[in-house]
Amino acid sequence: MNPVLHAVRLGLSRGWIEFRQQLTSAQDMGFTVVSTVALIVVLYFQRDATLPGTELSLAAATLPGLVALMVPINALMGAVGALSVEREDGTLLRAKAMPQGMIGYLVGRIVMLSISAVGAAALMLVAGLFFVPQLLGIGLGGWLTIAWVGLLGLLSSLTIGAIIGSLARTPQGGAGLSMLAVSGLTAISGIFYPISALAGWLQVLAQGFPLYWLGLGMRSALLPDAAAAAEIGGSWRPVETTLVLLAWAVAGLLLAPPILRRMARRESGSAMEERRHRAMQRVT
Repeated sequence: MNPVLHAVRLGLSRGWIEFRQQLTSAQDMGFTVVSTVALIVVLYFQRDATLPGTELSLAAATLPGLVALMVPINALMGAVGALSVEREDGTLLRAKAMPQGMIGYLVGRIVMLSISAVGAAALMLVAGLFFVPQLLGIGLGGWLTIAWVGLLGLLSSLTIGAIIGSLARTPQGGAGLSMLAVSGLTAISGIFYPISALAGWLQVLAQGFPLYWLGLGMRSALLPDAAAAAEIGGSWRPVETTLVLLAWAVAGLLLAPPILRRMARRESGSAMEERRHRAMQRVT
């Protein structure tokens, strides 16, 4: 069998096994469960409220943003956390020492994080079925839009997370960078309010990042057509959504591998021991 294909096959199996193990770990699942449940509680309290001047429930208006937010929370932040932690504990070094080990490692991480992100988004949609009755009427086209927008957003988030994780020097630094990236993009991307309420230069900045388009795509799938009046240009802009998300996904897939290979080349037992020594010195 081709060594690369064999490594990919092992990575697929590893990703599924690690996801199942994650489900049994309270520590690993704690953040995901708490954040998802907290957002579902938000939907519950918004279920009977309506947007002023409309018949659209506040929960229906919030749901697309919550579904979109599940992707970077689980994929981007998960990728940063995994790379920064596993570089410190030697997992990355062991993968590097095996033939085609880095390929298997990366495939396994992609599989596990993808399942986690898709599962969290699906859970949010299931909650929406109870608190947003209109969700039952979006039709096949709406569900297909959720699927392709979510897939492109997932690819973008994973690759951005891999790049941030490879550049972070410590797990603490990686966590801080990923939290800053997700929080900052959420603040300017119109996830929970129309982006037209922001300053013009912030609108331009937000449209340069995938989170805005991920949220816009989810709104186009889950909200009535009349809601597009609140968007830039009064349109859902499906072509632009596809092109921008696709561009980010392709750019990430092109940039992430060489950055990760460079990080792996720098890994050695002496480098890992030196980082541990510096960490102990900071503690003492």
